[in-house]
Parts: sequence; C-alpha cells; structure tokens
Amino acid sequence: MSGCSPIRENVVEVDPCNPPAASCRLTGSATPGDEGDPLSWFSDMVGHCHEYACSEKKNGRKLVGIMCEYTPRELILAAGAMPVCLCGGSAETIPAAERDLPANLCPLIKSTYGYSLEKANPFLEMADLLVAETTCDGKKKMYELLAKRHPMYVLELPQKPDDPEAFEHWVYELNMLREHLSDRFHVRITDEAIREASHSMNRERKLRRDIAAFMKADSPPLTGRELLDLKSLISCVPADIEQYEKVLQYLQGRKPRMSPGARARVLLTGVPLPHGAERVMDIIEANGGLVVCQENCTGLKPLLEDVNLESADPVRALAEKYFHLPCSVMTENRRRMDLIRNLAKDYRADCVIELIWQACITYEVESFHVRQLVENDIGLPYLRIGTDYSPSDSARIAMR
Repeated sequence: MSGCSPIRENVVEVDPCNPPAASCRLTGSATPGDEGDPLSWFSDMVGHCHEYACSEKKNGRKLVGIMCEYTPRELILAAGAMPVCLCGGSAETIPAAERDLPANLCPLIKSTYGYSLEKANPFLEMADLLVAETTCDGKKKMYELLAKRHPMYVLELPQKPDDPEAFEHWVYELNMLREHLSDRFHVRITDEAIREASHSMNRERKLRRDIAAFMKADSPPLTGRELLDLKSLISCVPADIEQYEKVLQYLQGRKPRMSPGARARVLLTGVPLPHGAERVMDIIEANGGLVVCQENCTGLKPLLEDVNLESADPVRALAEKYFHLPCSVMTENRRRMDLIRNLAKDYRADCVIELIWQACITYEVESFHVRQLVENDIGLPYLRIGTDYSPSDSARIAMR
C-alpha cells in the first residue's frame, strides 16, 4: 500500500481500525465520487476499503487476506468473509524485511513481509486468516515466516497447466480450502452460496473488462494509470460495484485524453503493479507512451475468464477458471503467449514492454519466450525493464 510512514524502530500493539498517524495513511473519507467524475472514488480506494472492513468486522464478519490471483475469492465470499489483497507495494517496509529475508529477493515479497514486521498494514493486522499458494519459491519460504505471526493456510498449486492429473489435484486443494474455511469460521459453505459468490465476482470482472475495453479506442478516454487505479483491495464491495457502473457511463461521454497517434500504444506485460508500486507505469506514460493494455495480474489476466455458473460442481468450476491463469510459474506457459498475441491485436499495440521485479526468476527466464514471440511472431518492438521498488533507476528507465 502506498504512502506508508518511515520504518519505526519500536513497534507497539495498535487497533487496526484506529491506526496511529505513523501507520499506513488512510486519508480521505469513504464518500462516493462526485457526480461528474466517479473515478475520484477510487483515488481514496485504501481509505474506503479500510472503513468498509472495520464496519464489517464490527458486525462479526471475518477478513481473509490473499496473496495471489490463484486463490478463489468466491470460496471466501461464500464463507461470509471478505477477501482482501495483501500484496506489498511499498519500498518503505523493505528494510525491515531484509533483517530476516535476503536483500536479493523480489521486492513484492519483502514489502509484504515488512508490513507484518512493522504492523503497518491494518488489513493484515485484522485478518482472521491468510490464504497463500505455492507459486514461486521465494513466496513459499516467506510464508513460513509469515505463518509465525498470522494464521495461515497454504494451497498447493500444481504447475503443469495441461496435465489432467494436476488439475484434479487442484480441485482437491480447493475442496480442502472449502473445508478449512467451514471449520475455522463455523459456517456451512453450500453449493448455492458458492454459485452466488461466483455470480457476484463474474459481475465485477465484467464491469472491469468493459472499462478496460475503452482503451481499444483510437483516442481512449482515460490513461493506463487511471485504468490501473480502478481497482479495490476488497472484492465485491457494493459501493465499488456502483462506482464501476458509474465509471462506464461517465467514460462514454468523457473527452479523449490525447489525440490519435499522439503516444505509442503500449502493451504492458510481466509482473503485477500492486498499489504503491506504479512507478514504471508513470514513467512510461510521462515519456511518450500510453499503456492501452496490461496483461499482468493487476490488469486483464484475472478478468478475462468467468466462472461457469451452470456447472454441476461449483468448486470444479472455480478450479477450471483459476487453473487457467497463465502465470509464469506454470510450465509450459503457452497460454500466456497466446494471450499476449491476442491482446496485442485487440488493443492494437505499437510495442510491448515487459516489467520484471528484481529476482523474479520465473518471469526473468520466461522473458526469453516473450521477446521471441513479440519480435519474431507479432513483429513489434520489445523492451524489458528489470527493477525493484526503489526510484533510484527512474532516470535510466525514462531514458530507455
């Protein structure tokens, strides 16, 4: 989360619903955006999510933190809980994390763990459970340390996307998560509750897809950064759904942000850009680019496929949707190559930029295939940017 205070040497117990001023800034009040500009609602996304979470917690609702797009939010919603994304995007929590973790580790991993050490993320502090996945090795080992501080459940994610037995194991893992949530929160998660939650998530995904589709225009009515900001830490918040619908109407009449051809149309791929880590996006758009499409996990990747509501087994339907996510941890990851090819065509990209966080080994190695695809198959220029959360190389990236 952005805007966090400098590292504090003496951590004290705090009420996460009433964090001190030195904690993560939760500025503004949770009031809807102005009638003329519903985008303003999401400019205070952290603040209104915090207010919503505290209100729901007072009413007895549980909060479940998630670390990756592979965790089905639908199961958490069906258990009556709130799924909250806890991926760290602040450079300011990294020094604390490096007391326990190696310095040459992914900044997202270090930032997430640093929030725990510093008690700087109120959502993490109020979480009744964390659900994590065996994606990359760095995350898996960090979870062992995080589990010493927070209740943790780890999903074993198979990594052969075309192997029928791997898929069956994933179905088993989601059924085990369903049982764990039921036992921990003393609720019965019915098939109907899962279908209702799936319907809600499908609706939210469609709204966000429809908003992203405005970037296909010759002169889009918003920038890539504005689109990136149209997301929430908590899924299916009623006020967010209302604002997404208002955004759709608003963008239909909003004037283009620039004239046709004024900027290079960029397809951004690679690692996600969690809240607070949007620096590279800003550099791209300040130096002649317009990010018309984000293939990553904070972009279109998790939004393109919905859950089949007609399936006889709703957990199996969830498994199918989430197992199809083309993350670089999968091998072979042909779906990602197909997705980049299709998105480059649909959004009429002029070039592809791949962002890779320091020490993200899976995306680092897979960049070989992406470059071959972009330059030799699609026929577009390709630029790879490797960096971390520090702004020290911003001038170098801008020059490139």
